[in-house]
Amino acid sequence: MRRALHMALIYGALAVGSLLTLLPLLWMVSASLMPAGEATALPVRLLPSAVTFEHYTALFTRLNLAWYAANSLVLAAAVTLVSLFLNSMAGYAFAKFRFRGRQSIFRVLLAALVIPGQVGMLPLFLLLKEMGCINTYWGVIIPGMASIFGIFLFRQYALSIPDSLLDAARVDGAGELRIYWSLVLPVCKPILVTLAIFTFMGTWNDFLWPLIVLTDNRRYTLPVALANLLGEHVQDTELMMAGAVLTVLPVVVLFMSLQRYYIEGILAGGVKD
Repeated sequence: MRRALHMALIYGALAVGSLLTLLPLLWMVSASLMPAGEATALPVRLLPSAVTFEHYTALFTRLNLAWYAANSLVLAAAVTLVSLFLNSMAGYAFAKFRFRGRQSIFRVLLAALVIPGQVGMLPLFLLLKEMGCINTYWGVIIPGMASIFGIFLFRQYALSIPDSLLDAARVDGAGELRIYWSLVLPVCKPILVTLAIFTFMGTWNDFLWPLIVLTDNRRYTLPVALANLLGEHVQDTELMMAGAVLTVLPVVVLFMSLQRYYIEGILAGGVKD
């Protein structure tokens, strides 16, 4: 009886926490479907008096939000694909190859994790300026092509691959690139999906760096375009909520469709040398 009561309290607390977490998101969706002015009316309404999609229509017709969404999608997809390739190769090398300075280099990389990203923005901006990448999509893609966290996460997972399996492939005549492509990547599928979700969500939601490196509004990503939209339509709460829904929806769908692999990858981070 006591155990049943204990479990009921735990599940009740989890249900309340989940409801409190979801309530702002649910209201955001509800407000995006309200007629103009209803979201700020008093008393506060939780549900629209009449469902309307006029705000979504305005975003795609009058405000051309589809162009900025396409910019975000292309950039997020490009950064995700390139970073998966580079992070996985580097993580596999740190996990399974023996070379001079391997541990020292890896310790330096881990130490760099504590440095806030904002500290490196100025030198990164100056470097990209010298490369001629300011106000180009490359200015957004290059900084995200590899990450210390991604290398670390893949290394930890790759440590679980038995050396005997790799040695057997080498005895059969497989080269290192063939082993990496045909053996390591399929085995590491959960962590690859986890990295893909992290990278895609981070690039899609990134606001500060695209704001700094992109000056042409035709190249703006969705978060930057919505921030500009907020300045022009600050009183139109329903329109802002519709834009927020469009920003959140792709990453929610991505996470929900791949959550099984995501959880597997997160739980696999405890492997040690």
